[in-house]
Amino acid sequence: MVKDTNLLFVRAQLPPGEAHKFHYHPQMEEILYVLSGTAEQWVEADKRRMGPGDSLYLPAGIIHGTYNVGSELLDFLAILSPAKSDGPITIEVSNQEPWQSLRAS
Repeated sequence: MVKDTNLLFVRAQLPPGEAHKFHYHPQMEEILYVLSGTAEQWVEADKRRMGPGDSLYLPAGIIHGTYNVGSELLDFLAILSPAKSDGPITIEVSNQEPWQSLRAS
């Protein structure tokens, strides 16, 4: 039995059209791994498509967003480290520029 770990493991499921909008993790690095569906994955101002089997590493402090642009449920894993943080885990920035209008351009 593991009592203490440095990894936070999250399984996320986003219905079509839903998103985990632009945000960042001030003190946590993250790995995303797509199980099924299609993601429009943003890393800062860079956009890419991700599908089943695709993965992505995000250093701490990098702004990113995951949008389900497919017709199926987007099912993915997020592994973050360290598992604990003195401050906020996630900072949302989707209502700030340039992130607010980046997808519209």
